[in-house]
Amino acid sequence: MIIRHSEKEFKALSKNFKIVAVTGPRQSVKTTLVKKVFSDKLYVNLENPDTRRFAIEDPKGFLNSYPKGVILDEVQRVPDIFSYLQQILDKSKGNSRFILTGSNNFLLQNNISQSLAGRVAYLFLLPLSFGISYQILKAAT
Repeated sequence: MIIRHSEKEFKALSKNFKIVAVTGPRQSVKTTLVKKVFSDKLYVNLENPDTRRFAIEDPKGFLNSYPKGVILDEVQRVPDIFSYLQQILDKSKGNSRFILTGSNNFLLQNNISQSLAGRVAYLFLLPLSFGISYQILKAAT
């Protein structure tokens, strides 16, 4: 995997916030980055219809099934989950319990930005370009 400059920033944000959200367009390596940096966390993709149904029908039960936190990929698919995240985070200590990813900028939605205000940091990733990839690969060799 190509080392992204944003990896260092991502790690720094995770030390200071209870939630770190990674947003950006498709194919910007969001999932790969979060899985690499947080290899110790469980990964859940909310594109999966069964998983999404559980999260929609019982958001509290869904989140409680991950007491040590979780990576939630494509979290914008379950917008009601953000209010439940707020309640959990207000009772918890420690940072980077939840790592969120999404292809659209879900944090700008009004109800979500109010629920998570002050609790979340986000990192916006853009796809790699050939020039950037080449420079990183050349520096690594």
